[in-house]
Amino acid sequence: EILKIPATCTPISWVSVFVIVNFAHPVGAMTTLRPFCCDDLFRYNNVNLDPLTETYNTAFYLMYLSKWPEYFQVAESPSGKIMGYIMGKSEARGNNPLDWHGHVTAISVADEYRRLGLAATLMNFLEEVSEQKKCFFVDLFVRVSNKVAVIMYQALGYVIYRQITDYYTGPPDEDAYDMRRALSRDKDKLSEMPCDDPDLPLEDT
Repeated sequence: EILKIPATCTPISWVSVFVIVNFAHPVGAMTTLRPFCCDDLFRYNNVNLDPLTETYNTAFYLMYLSKWPEYFQVAESPSGKIMGYIMGKSEARGNNPLDWHGHVTAISVADEYRRLGLAATLMNFLEEVSEQKKCFFVDLFVRVSNKVAVIMYQALGYVIYRQITDYYTGPPDEDAYDMRRALSRDKDKLSEMPCDDPDLPLEDT
Protein backbone atom coordinates (compact mmCIF):
# COMPACT_ATOMS: atom_id res chain seq x y z
CA GLU A 1 0.00 0.00 0.00
CA ILE A 2 1.34 3.43 -0.97
CA LEU A 3 0.03 6.67 0.49
CA LYS A 4 1.00 9.89 -1.29
CA ILE A 5 0.90 13.21 0.54
CA PRO A 6 1.92 16.56 -1.05
CA ALA A 7 5.36 17.69 0.08
CA THR A 8 6.09 21.10 1.56
CA CYS A 9 9.91 21.23 1.58
CA THR A 10 10.35 21.65 -2.17
CA PRO A 11 8.91 24.25 -4.56
CA ILE A 12 7.87 21.65 -7.12
CA SER A 13 4.88 20.30 -5.22
CA TRP A 14 3.12 19.02 -8.34
CA VAL A 15 5.48 16.08 -8.52
CA SER A 16 7.43 15.82 -5.24
CA VAL A 17 5.51 13.81 -2.68
CA PHE A 18 5.90 11.87 0.51
CA VAL A 19 5.37 8.20 -0.18
CA ILE A 20 4.83 5.93 2.79
CA VAL A 21 5.33 2.28 1.94
CA ASN A 22 4.69 -0.69 4.21
CA PHE A 23 7.66 -2.95 3.46
CA ALA A 24 7.69 -6.52 4.71
CA HIS A 25 10.81 -6.17 6.81
CA PRO A 26 11.03 -7.87 10.22
CA VAL A 27 9.58 -5.09 12.34
CA GLY A 28 6.78 -4.38 9.85
CA ALA A 29 7.48 -0.67 10.16
CA MET A 30 6.61 2.07 7.71
CA THR A 31 9.19 3.56 5.36
CA THR A 32 8.93 7.15 4.16
CA LEU A 33 10.04 8.29 0.72
CA ARG A 34 10.54 12.05 0.87
CA PRO A 35 12.39 14.85 -0.95
CA PHE A 36 16.13 15.04 -0.32
CA CYS A 37 17.16 18.00 1.85
CA CYS A 38 20.54 19.67 2.37
CA ASP A 39 20.87 18.17 5.87
CA ASP A 40 20.81 14.68 4.34
CA LEU A 41 24.33 15.28 3.03
CA PHE A 42 25.51 14.77 6.63
CA ARG A 43 23.46 11.60 7.14
CA TYR A 44 23.87 9.37 4.09
CA ASN A 45 27.33 7.89 4.70
CA ASN A 46 25.87 4.48 5.61
CA VAL A 47 24.39 4.27 2.11
CA ASN A 48 27.51 5.40 0.24
CA LEU A 49 29.74 2.81 1.94
CA ASP A 50 28.84 0.44 -0.89
CA PRO A 51 31.97 0.26 -3.13
CA LEU A 52 29.77 0.17 -6.25
CA THR A 53 28.02 3.42 -5.32
CA GLU A 54 29.45 6.46 -7.08
CA THR A 55 30.17 9.16 -4.52
CA TYR A 56 30.36 12.76 -5.74
CA ASN A 57 31.47 16.02 -4.17
CA THR A 58 29.06 18.16 -2.20
CA ALA A 59 28.69 20.76 -4.96
CA PHE A 60 27.49 18.05 -7.35
CA TYR A 61 24.67 16.93 -5.03
CA LEU A 62 23.67 20.53 -4.36
CA MET A 63 23.53 21.22 -8.10
CA TYR A 64 21.06 18.36 -8.57
CA LEU A 65 19.08 19.47 -5.55
CA SER A 66 18.74 22.99 -6.98
CA LYS A 67 18.11 22.06 -10.63
CA TRP A 68 16.11 18.82 -10.37
CA PRO A 69 14.71 18.62 -6.80
CA GLU A 70 11.71 16.61 -8.00
CA TYR A 71 14.05 13.76 -8.96
CA PHE A 72 16.03 13.69 -5.69
CA GLN A 73 14.36 11.41 -3.13
CA VAL A 74 15.34 9.71 0.12
CA ALA A 75 13.95 6.58 1.76
CA GLU A 76 13.90 7.02 5.53
CA SER A 77 13.26 4.48 8.29
CA PRO A 78 10.86 5.16 11.19
CA SER A 79 13.92 5.92 13.35
CA GLY A 80 15.07 8.60 10.89
CA LYS A 81 17.92 6.61 9.37
CA ILE A 82 18.48 6.99 5.62
CA MET A 83 17.83 3.65 3.94
CA GLY A 84 18.56 4.71 0.38
CA TYR A 85 18.21 7.50 -2.14
CA ILE A 86 17.85 8.23 -5.84
CA MET A 87 18.77 11.30 -7.86
CA GLY A 88 18.32 12.05 -11.51
CA LYS A 89 17.31 14.59 -14.10
CA SER A 90 15.51 15.10 -17.40
CA GLU A 91 17.35 16.18 -20.53
CA ALA A 92 17.72 15.72 -24.29
CA ARG A 93 20.97 14.88 -26.04
CA GLY A 94 21.79 17.61 -28.55
CA ASN A 95 18.42 19.28 -27.88
CA ASN A 96 16.77 16.51 -29.90
CA PRO A 97 13.08 16.53 -28.82
CA LEU A 98 12.80 12.77 -29.50
CA ASP A 99 15.65 12.19 -27.05
CA TRP A 100 13.84 13.89 -24.16
CA HIS A 101 14.31 11.45 -21.30
CA GLY A 102 14.75 10.89 -17.59
CA HIS A 103 18.21 9.87 -16.38
CA VAL A 104 19.12 7.95 -13.21
CA THR A 105 22.33 9.59 -12.02
CA ALA A 106 22.62 7.61 -8.78
CA ILE A 107 20.61 5.08 -6.81
CA SER A 108 21.80 3.28 -3.71
CA VAL A 109 20.29 1.31 -0.83
CA ALA A 110 22.11 0.62 2.44
CA ASP A 111 23.16 -3.00 2.77
CA GLU A 112 20.89 -3.71 5.75
CA TYR A 113 17.81 -2.55 3.84
CA ARG A 114 18.31 -4.51 0.63
CA ARG A 115 16.00 -7.22 -0.73
CA LEU A 116 12.95 -5.32 0.49
CA GLY A 117 11.93 -3.91 -2.90
CA LEU A 118 13.19 -0.44 -1.98
CA ALA A 119 15.30 0.02 -5.12
CA ALA A 120 12.29 -0.87 -7.28
CA THR A 121 10.18 1.68 -5.38
CA LEU A 122 12.78 4.41 -5.92
CA MET A 123 13.07 3.57 -9.63
CA ASN A 124 9.30 3.59 -9.99
CA PHE A 125 9.18 7.05 -8.44
CA LEU A 126 11.74 8.42 -10.90
CA GLU A 127 9.83 6.86 -13.80
CA GLU A 128 6.60 8.50 -12.62
CA VAL A 129 8.32 11.89 -12.50
CA SER A 130 9.65 11.31 -16.03
CA GLU A 131 6.18 10.32 -17.23
CA GLN A 132 4.77 13.59 -15.89
CA LYS A 133 7.51 15.46 -17.72
CA LYS A 134 6.47 13.73 -20.99
CA CYS A 135 9.79 11.91 -21.37
CA PHE A 136 10.16 9.18 -23.99
CA PHE A 137 12.32 6.90 -21.86
CA VAL A 138 14.49 6.56 -18.76
CA ASP A 139 18.14 5.58 -19.00
CA LEU A 140 21.00 4.78 -16.63
CA PHE A 141 24.62 3.66 -16.70
CA VAL A 142 25.84 0.61 -14.76
CA ARG A 143 29.17 -1.17 -14.52
CA VAL A 144 29.35 -4.22 -16.78
CA SER A 145 30.78 -6.19 -13.84
CA ASN A 146 27.85 -5.30 -11.56
CA LYS A 147 25.84 -8.36 -12.52
CA VAL A 148 23.42 -8.09 -9.60
CA ALA A 149 22.41 -4.56 -10.60
CA VAL A 150 22.14 -5.46 -14.29
CA ILE A 151 19.81 -8.36 -13.48
CA MET A 152 17.72 -6.14 -11.20
CA TYR A 153 17.32 -3.47 -13.88
CA GLN A 154 16.37 -6.11 -16.44
CA ALA A 155 13.71 -7.41 -14.04
CA LEU A 156 12.37 -3.84 -13.88
CA GLY A 157 12.03 -3.76 -17.67
CA TYR A 158 15.32 -2.15 -18.70
CA VAL A 159 17.26 -3.38 -21.73
CA ILE A 160 20.91 -2.96 -22.68
CA TYR A 161 20.96 -0.20 -25.28
CA ARG A 162 24.74 -0.15 -25.81
CA GLN A 163 28.10 -0.73 -24.13
CA ILE A 164 30.33 2.29 -23.47
CA THR A 165 34.08 1.69 -23.42
CA ASP A 166 35.97 2.85 -20.30
CA TYR A 167 33.08 4.91 -18.98
CA TYR A 168 34.25 4.36 -15.39
CA THR A 169 37.77 5.49 -14.59
CA GLY A 170 40.02 3.08 -12.69
CA PRO A 171 42.27 1.67 -11.91
CA PRO A 172 41.29 -0.25 -13.84
CA ASP A 173 38.93 1.52 -16.22
CA GLU A 174 35.66 -0.29 -16.82
CA ASP A 175 32.94 -0.37 -19.47
CA ALA A 176 29.36 0.59 -18.70
CA TYR A 177 26.04 -0.59 -20.01
CA ASP A 178 23.67 2.16 -21.11
CA MET A 179 20.30 0.66 -20.13
CA ARG A 180 16.90 2.03 -21.11
CA ARG A 181 13.22 1.57 -20.47
CA ALA A 182 10.67 3.11 -22.82
CA LEU A 183 7.88 5.14 -21.23
CA SER A 184 4.28 5.46 -22.40
CA ARG A 185 5.09 8.28 -24.84
CA ASP A 186 7.35 5.91 -26.80
CA LYS A 187 4.59 3.51 -27.82
CA ASP A 188 6.78 1.63 -30.33
CA LYS A 189 9.72 1.37 -27.90
CA LEU A 190 12.08 2.89 -30.47
CA SER A 191 14.28 4.18 -27.66
CA GLU A 192 15.09 0.60 -26.66
CA MET A 193 16.45 -0.46 -30.05
CA PRO A 194 20.13 -1.46 -29.53
CA CYS A 195 22.80 1.01 -30.64
CA ASP A 196 26.29 -0.02 -31.76
CA ASP A 197 27.69 3.52 -32.01
CA PRO A 198 30.33 3.95 -29.26
CA ASP A 199 30.80 7.62 -30.20
CA LEU A 200 27.20 8.66 -29.53
CA PRO A 201 27.40 11.72 -27.23
CA LEU A 202 26.87 11.01 -23.54
CA GLU A 203 24.94 12.90 -20.92
CA ASP A 204 26.97 14.90 -18.42
CA THR A 205 26.95 12.02 -15.91
